[in-house]
Amino acid sequence: MALIVKQKEGFQYVDEGQGQVLMLLHGLFGALSNWEGVVNYYKKHFRVVIPMLPIYEMPIKEAGLVGLREFTEKFVATMQLDKMMIMGNSLGGHIGILYTLANPEKVVKLVLTGSSGLFENTMGGSYPRRGSYDYVHERVAYTFYDPKVASKELIDEVFETTRSIPKCMRIVAIAKSAQRNNLALELPNIKVPTLLVWGLNDTITPPMVGYEFNRLIPHSELKFIDHCCHAPMMEHPDKFNKLAEDFLVRKN
Repeated sequence: MALIVKQKEGFQYVDEGQGQVLMLLHGLFGALSNWEGVVNYYKKHFRVVIPMLPIYEMPIKEAGLVGLREFTEKFVATMQLDKMMIMGNSLGGHIGILYTLANPEKVVKLVLTGSSGLFENTMGGSYPRRGSYDYVHERVAYTFYDPKVASKELIDEVFETTRSIPKCMRIVAIAKSAQRNNLALELPNIKVPTLLVWGLNDTITPPMVGYEFNRLIPHSELKFIDHCCHAPMMEHPDKFNKLAEDFLVRKN
C-alpha cells in the first residue's frame, strides 16, 4: 500500500501508527517506496515518521549536511518528537548520526544501514550524468546485488530528477559535503545503542566500512545480510526487519 504524505507548517512527511517514535531518514535518491516494507512492518508497534528531506529544493548555499541536520531539528521540534529511535540509510544514516551527536537527549536508539560518514563510493564512483537513461539505469542497478530490484518506476524517478540542472547541482553539493564530512573522531561520542545492518556485497559503503563503524561506536553491533548491496531494507525486507526488530524491542 502506497504511503500517504501529510503536510504541516511547510514540512512533508509520513506519519503512521502509534507509540514510541521510529524516525526514518532516506538517502540521496531515497524514494518513499524504499521504506514501504519497513513502515508497513513497524506501524503496528511504533509511530513511524519519515520527513521528506528537501534535497532537491533547499537553497544551493545550504545544500549540505549541516543544512539537512538543521532541517531535521526543525522538523522534530515542529512535530514535538522525543525519545526517538532513528533509522537511516546511506545519506540518511549520516544525517541521523549528526542529529544524534547534536541532540543526544532526543535519541534512544540508532539503526544505520549503508551509512555514509566514513567512506562512500558515491553513485558507483561518479556523479549523475544528465540526459542518459542508460547511465541512470546502470547506476541505480549498481545499488543492488540483484539488478532486478531496480524497478522501472525507481529508475524513471531518478532519471526525471537528474534531468533538472538545479536538482543535479544540489545532489552534487550534498554528495561532496558527505564525502568531506568524515566522522571518525566524532563516532566514539555516540552513547546510544546502535545497530549496523550492512549488505555483505555493498559496493558503495563496503563491508569494511561497517566494521569501522562498529569499531568506533561504543555500544554498537554489526549484522550482515548476504547477497545484498546498499539498501538491505529493499533487497531483503524480511531479514532486515527481523534484525532491526530484535534490536528495537530489546530492553537495553
